[in-house]
Amino acid sequence: MTPIDRNRLVFRSMTLDDVPTIAAIEEESFATPWTKDAFVNELTNNHFARYMVMDYEGAAIGYAGMWTIMDEAHVTNVAVREAYRGQGLGELLMTELMRTAVLFGARRMTLEVRVSNSVARRLYAKLGFEPSGIRPGYYSDNMEDALIMWAELPESAEVEQSYDD
Repeated sequence: MTPIDRNRLVFRSMTLDDVPTIAAIEEESFATPWTKDAFVNELTNNHFARYMVMDYEGAAIGYAGMWTIMDEAHVTNVAVREAYRGQGLGELLMTELMRTAVLFGARRMTLEVRVSNSVARRLYAKLGFEPSGIRPGYYSDNMEDALIMWAELPESAEVEQSYDD
């Protein structure tokens, strides 16, 4: 684990220049990672897609993505570089993603998580996500089920207030 100074983290929109690094984070994080082409397609062709990068000292160490459709946000990916895990950065990233969703007009957020991923499930529950169903055989690598989770997002005034705290 590489300890970080949280005050030096920067959250910003993902660009096409980030794709090789984001694809590398994807590779080290997931059994069935998205390809570079998938990220390029999201950034260039999907007008619902919103992706952010968590930078530390000029390097991308994590990212998160979602689709914002009407008043809902659907989380597509969340990952932190292996060397930086275990420091609460995933929670910071998800919190920033939730704030961004509110700024784009979302009132609710949903995601799928492997039923076996207890670490992620605890994080999501801590952030207000509640189980709402199962997608059987959702993950193609081992046909594991996905737990569907939903969270109500705060009003935009509450989000703006949290930036001032």
